[in-house]
Amino acid sequence: MKTRSESPLRRYRRWTVLCIVVASGCAVGPDFVPPAPPDAQRYTHESLPNATDSADGKAQHFMPGTKLVANWWTLFKSEPLNAAVDQALAHNPTLQASLASLASLRQSQDLLRAGQGAYDPQVDAGLSAERAQSAPTAQAPTTVFNLVTASVNVSYALDVFGGERRSVEGLSAQVEAQRFLSAAAYLTISANVVNTCIAHAAYFAQMHAIEELIGLETEQLRSMEVQVKSGTAPYANLLSQRSLIAGNLALLAPLRQKVSQLNHLLGLLQGLRPDQIALPDIAMDTLVLPTDIPLSLPSALVRQRPDILSAEALLHVASANIGVATAAQYPSFSLNASYGSAGTSFGNAFGPEGRFWSIGPSMLAPLLNGGALLAQKQSAVHAYEVQRANYQQTVLAAFAQVADALNALEHDAQTLQAQVNARDAANEALHLLQVNLRSGLAAYVDVLSADVQLHLATIAYLQALAQRHQDTVALFVALGGGWSKS
Repeated sequence: MKTRSESPLRRYRRWTVLCIVVASGCAVGPDFVPPAPPDAQRYTHESLPNATDSADGKAQHFMPGTKLVANWWTLFKSEPLNAAVDQALAHNPTLQASLASLASLRQSQDLLRAGQGAYDPQVDAGLSAERAQSAPTAQAPTTVFNLVTASVNVSYALDVFGGERRSVEGLSAQVEAQRFLSAAAYLTISANVVNTCIAHAAYFAQMHAIEELIGLETEQLRSMEVQVKSGTAPYANLLSQRSLIAGNLALLAPLRQKVSQLNHLLGLLQGLRPDQIALPDIAMDTLVLPTDIPLSLPSALVRQRPDILSAEALLHVASANIGVATAAQYPSFSLNASYGSAGTSFGNAFGPEGRFWSIGPSMLAPLLNGGALLAQKQSAVHAYEVQRANYQQTVLAAFAQVADALNALEHDAQTLQAQVNARDAANEALHLLQVNLRSGLAAYVDVLSADVQLHLATIAYLQALAQRHQDTVALFVALGGGWSKS
């Protein structure tokens, strides 16, 4: 039986379609691979001790490989602090300022959905009616006629070299970047609220210490007034005591101003006007210093810090853009089909005699563009190199912040214990001198000096205590605040 040979045109069409189908499974440009986590085994140059020195009766123990809770501020065991953070996270206008980031997130999601539409066939319908006049020719005179056309056009872009896929890949990574920026804003707000509350409590404690000291000095003033009247003490001692009390009273005003500023800052963080602020009742001695410190492994840090994850997502965007720019240098293919009908009026526009159709592939290849496409690809490659450097810098900065916080906690414990010893010694020295002064065994100038030393030691102790709490906050934030990608 004689077989029918395949025509060259049909064979060419078949192989063309087959090549297009096969080629559509690949995408030019690099496939993005997330950067490998650092192989570091520790954050600090020196080996980290298991715990800090004990200070004020408390040591902080490091727990490597333990995950920090997302609501890390609850570790301070203060309900007013928890309420302050909740208020800020629910209403704070700085998170509203972060709505720029959230709005960008929604915009990126919309662009992603729009980009994914490139994978679907595009169908358009058209209907037109027009009256026209033809130009006269040697064969026919001028003719005036009506033309009514109805048509449906279908096109399907064949993503042969993966340009559309890389574009959608980049849009998806952009969505991720915006999501991580929103998480970073959330972490920053919570840390600012906690630090503000700690500073607020510390200033109040300093004010209380100064007021107690002024009370003691006022009692001494009354005793001294009796001694001056009886002639057993010089009047100059009385003047010195009044001067000391006035100086300590003068210290209260700047502290009150700082407390007022912190109140306003807390109101701003919580979305409240100054007249709406509900001051948190947080005393320094009610804040429980976290003693068990969760410490993520260095290899896990890059999956927990929102800023690192955002930098990685932007690196992914830059990688996808290389693929988009590379695909633009190759031909683009599409399948197109149209069907319609035309006539001289709406009545006969849909008759069989006026029907028309077309179907077939098309190709558009860049030939001469003055090197623009090559330059665009080189620009995309350079942009990727910039983002890679930014990513590396972000990781280095994150490790430095964790190391700084860890070292700070060690030094804070040493500083605080030294301040505890100085305060206790100054308090005991003042008590002994006051007893000796009443019995006539000590000079009044020594008592004044001891008063000043106790005041300075108390203020330094409170400052060191607040610093230890705030450096604990800094470590929690440096570790990503309990947030993670998973």
